Amino acid sequence: MDRTEVVASLAGDLNATEQAVDAAIAHATTLVQSFIGARTALSLSPVAAAESQAKAMAAIAALAAARAAVVECHAEMAKDHRRLGFGTYMGGILDKPAEDRPRTAGSADHLRAV
Repeated sequence: MDRTEVVASLAGDLNATEQAVDAAIAHATTLVQSFIGARTALSLSPVAAAESQAKAMAAIAALAAARAAVVECHAEMAKDHRRLGFGTYMGGILDKPAEDRPRTAGSADHLRAV
């Protein structure tokens, strides 16, 4: 593999990790919603299953910490990329909102600078 392929592979793995953590957070929040919905549907007290619901919420907090760490990793990787002299690398299509995408001269809207 040449340098560009190695960097592209690493950027792809980073993006996949970011998406996986976000998906895990979304699934965990759905679980908490299910707890509340089930309790309501069964006319149970808020005390019912409180401990298991609290564990699900603790999992969300842990996933939030993991997400913050991955975002910090992304920032550090970008610094490493520049320090190693790789310049700006254009990656694949992302589902980031337009205002979150870095802009470089001549960059296409569907590409992201890493």
